[in-house]
Amino acid sequence: MSDQCTPTQTLDAVVVGAGFAGLYMLHRLRQLGFSARVIEAGSGAGGTWFWNRYPGARVDIESMQYSYQFSEELQQEWQWSERYAPQAELLAYINHVVERFDLARDIQFNTRVVSAVFDQAGSRWQVTTDGDDRFSARFCIMATGCLSAANKPDIKGIDSFKGPTYHTGEWPHDGVDFTGKRVGIIGTGSSAIQAIPEIARQAAHLTVFQRTPTFSVPARNAPLDPEYVKNVKQNYAALRKTAKQQFVAFDTKANEKAATDMSAEEIKVELERRWEMGGLNFYGGFADLLVNQHTNDMVADFVREKIAQKVKNPATAALLTPKVIFACKRLCADTDYFETYNRDNVTLVDISTTPIDTITPEGLTVAGKAYAFDTLVFATGFDAMTGSLNKIDIRGIGGKTLKDKWSAGPRTYLGLCSAGFPNLFTISGPGSPSVFTNMVTSIEQHVEYIGDIIAYMGKHKLSAIDATKEAEDAWVDHVNEVAGGTLVNSCSSWYLGANIPGKQRVFMPYIGGFPPYVEKCNEVAKNGYEGFALK
Repeated sequence: MSDQCTPTQTLDAVVVGAGFAGLYMLHRLRQLGFSARVIEAGSGAGGTWFWNRYPGARVDIESMQYSYQFSEELQQEWQWSERYAPQAELLAYINHVVERFDLARDIQFNTRVVSAVFDQAGSRWQVTTDGDDRFSARFCIMATGCLSAANKPDIKGIDSFKGPTYHTGEWPHDGVDFTGKRVGIIGTGSSAIQAIPEIARQAAHLTVFQRTPTFSVPARNAPLDPEYVKNVKQNYAALRKTAKQQFVAFDTKANEKAATDMSAEEIKVELERRWEMGGLNFYGGFADLLVNQHTNDMVADFVREKIAQKVKNPATAALLTPKVIFACKRLCADTDYFETYNRDNVTLVDISTTPIDTITPEGLTVAGKAYAFDTLVFATGFDAMTGSLNKIDIRGIGGKTLKDKWSAGPRTYLGLCSAGFPNLFTISGPGSPSVFTNMVTSIEQHVEYIGDIIAYMGKHKLSAIDATKEAEDAWVDHVNEVAGGTLVNSCSSWYLGANIPGKQRVFMPYIGGFPPYVEKCNEVAKNGYEGFALK
């Protein structure tokens, strides 16, 4: 279709992505009286929970907290069934939000944004899609998610396998039946840890190919007690306030004491208490977990002992035991993950020192040994934080691309803006707390902050806002300095992009904690958005 045949739609804002971030951004923009359109590649809303439909997929933060808090009515009316909501229920919740706030009329589905180019003369973003749509908007807001660009591994012969292949991040919407199948799964990260027990219950045989073992603690998932739900709903404001005061932006019943200030007996009691609490409450066990090597070693050794108790075969248990810093990779919460390796129909293959040679039409080979499968599953994660943005041709002042600017690692101010790209915002972008927190809470903070900026610009008749290079440099230095003061950047993780060949290793999220981050954002706003150039 020629340019002349494609009318340009003029809007105040284009929002890319219809997950938790994009939906609330649309709602907030409407509240402020701005026109907006959400562009979504999928056929429905949901983001993470639209695409990730693999067996066992569920949230790893408690449902009562992993939800919007901008609407008290929404908080009160929605009923969660389990402590950790499964994917289908999360998607139902998101669709309820879409319907309740009449969001669908401003969402364009089955459409992928291919370019966003800043027009300096008009201070507007010119956005084009794969369907030849053209939009002109004052603001372009990226709600593309931190973990949304599926990473397909670069393994020789990957396209030669004659059976079906699946990626956990791009699962078929009608599900997959593994009954009677010989299944191979590559990867043992958080998605695999949820999927493996479920697939093992169906498959004739499941072979797991593991490069790096992962720390995982019991989720302790269960149906929600109606009395507990009633109590939370009566005191939701207090729970939300407590959560926002914690490092991870959800209530972990945090212990404010460092292990160095506790006796050996107190430490042992706290470790067992955290194990029984289950889930990511482990983060709240000791105030010095991520900064004190001795404390971290104690926690890591405790979990290693639990793994040894769960897995009957000592050799298998040894392979499943992580040797890295506890929580330097994302901590996982599981249901019967380690116990699954006690099944007769499950085999673990270590590929840490002898990687997969090649994928063949019949299966794959490791160190010359052939494995035959009917189905292959890639649980190989995502090109985190920057992958989804790099798929779009984003060009700022002087035609410079964001991908080129970020070639040595992402550079942002507050994780929100990147110098040279005026009026472009990233929700939970690199340099913000994002993946170290309750994502929904971090998303809401970012959406409201962006909304405040846009309203401020309207009030003061400003056409453009851009991060200054000085403020951006200072923030990137601060993000790196804070990460360097912890144990978390001490191993190869997707936090650093280490799972993507050729990607520059830079610690991408802000690990200073949610409360200090919010304090910094509020200070910036109070000082007339210092660190931003306003035109």
